[in-house]
Amino acid sequence: MANVLIVGGGIGGLAAALSIARAGHEVEVLERNDRFAELGAGIQLAPNGIAALDRLGLGAVVRERAVHIDHLRFMDGVTGEHVVSMPLTGEYRRRFGNPYVVVHRGELHRLLYDACLASPGVRLRAGAAVTAYEQDDMSATVVLETGERISGDAVIGADGIRSAVRGQLVGDGEPRVSGITAYRCLIPIDVVPDELRWNAVTWWAGPKCHFVHYAIAGGRYLNLAASFDNAATQAVAGVPVEKQFVQDLFAGLADAPRRLLALGEDWKAWVLVDREPVDNWTDGRVTLLGDAAHPMLHYAAQGACQALEDAVLLGDLLDCSTGELGRRFAQYNHERFERTAAVQRVSRESIRLWHPAGTDAKARNEMLSSMSATQLHDHVAWMHGVSDFGAVLTGGASG
Repeated sequence: MANVLIVGGGIGGLAAALSIARAGHEVEVLERNDRFAELGAGIQLAPNGIAALDRLGLGAVVRERAVHIDHLRFMDGVTGEHVVSMPLTGEYRRRFGNPYVVVHRGELHRLLYDACLASPGVRLRAGAAVTAYEQDDMSATVVLETGERISGDAVIGADGIRSAVRGQLVGDGEPRVSGITAYRCLIPIDVVPDELRWNAVTWWAGPKCHFVHYAIAGGRYLNLAASFDNAATQAVAGVPVEKQFVQDLFAGLADAPRRLLALGEDWKAWVLVDREPVDNWTDGRVTLLGDAAHPMLHYAAQGACQALEDAVLLGDLLDCSTGELGRRFAQYNHERFERTAAVQRVSRESIRLWHPAGTDAKARNEMLSSMSATQLHDHVAWMHGVSDFGAVLTGGASG
C-alpha cells in the first residue's frame, strides 16, 4: 500500500483521490485554499465523463441530479437562424451508452468531496499551499508555502492551470492568453420567457463572439456565458462587469440572444487561457493530472471529462507496489497524452467555427446544416464514445 499525495482539491484531484483509494492506497489531498470549494457555474458532462463517474461510484447520483440535455443547438447569432442541432437522445444515448448532462460545478465538486470524506483511505487537508516537490529513489515530498515538508511515496499535481508542480516539472511559464474574454452569470429560470426555454445547450455564433446558455441546478437556473475576442493580453478571473457593458458588447446579435443577455445580472469576466500540449508531464514519482497536465479552452466542453478520465486510469494503473509507481506514472502519461493533446487542439481550433463573419459564416452554416444526425455523432464519437480511458486515441476535426 502506497501513500499518495495529491496537490489540489478540485474536481480532478478529488476524483483521483477516490480512484486511487479504491485501488487500496492511502491518499492525502492538499488544497491551498482555506476550504475545499469549486467556483464557477455550469459544467457539461458528455457520456465519457458519465462513464468515468460510474467507475467512481457517482454516476447514478449525477444522472439523478443533472439536467439531461436533448440537443446541442447551433444558431447564427446575427440572423437568429437555426443552423443545426445534434440530437442527444435516442440513437446518441444508445451509441455512446450514456446521456449528455449539465450540472452545477459546485454540486459535482460537493459529491466528490463527500465521497472522499466517506472514504477511509482519503485524508483532506485545506490551507496547505504547495510550492515545490522533492524526490529520491524511495519517496516523494512536497514543500508547503510555510516551509513544512510532507512526504509520501508519490505526488500527483492536480493544482490547475497555474500548477506549482507543473512549474517545476515542465517549466513552461505562464499560460497562453487566448485574447478572448468570457462574461458569465446565472439567472433564475423563472425570469426566462417560455419561448426561450430550450432543453439544449445553445450556441449563438457571431463575428468574433459567441453566446452559450443552458439550464443547470435541476433546471432552476440558466447559465449564461458570452465570449468576445477583444484581443485581451492580460489574464483576469472573476472580475465584476457592468450589465450595460455586456449588453453593448453583444449589441450586434439577434433579438433572442440579446433578450437573454438583458436578463443577466452580476456579470463577471474571465480572460481565457490555455497551454500548448506537452508529451511529458511525469518525473519519476511525480505526475500531473487535469488542467495541470493538459489545460484546454472550454469550447469542446471536455476539461472536466478529461480530468475524470485521468483519475480513473490512474486508479487502474496503480494496482501495484510502491516500487512500481514511477513506471506506472510513465505508462499513464504515455496512454493519456495523445488523446488529451487532441482535445486541447480541437478546443482551440473550434474558435474558427464560432467566430467568422460574412461569407465565411454563411459557408460555415451551409456546411453544418448539411450534416445528418449520424454524421454529427460520428464527428464527436472519438471524444464522447470512449470508456477505455487508457486507449491512445486521436480524432476529430474541430467541433
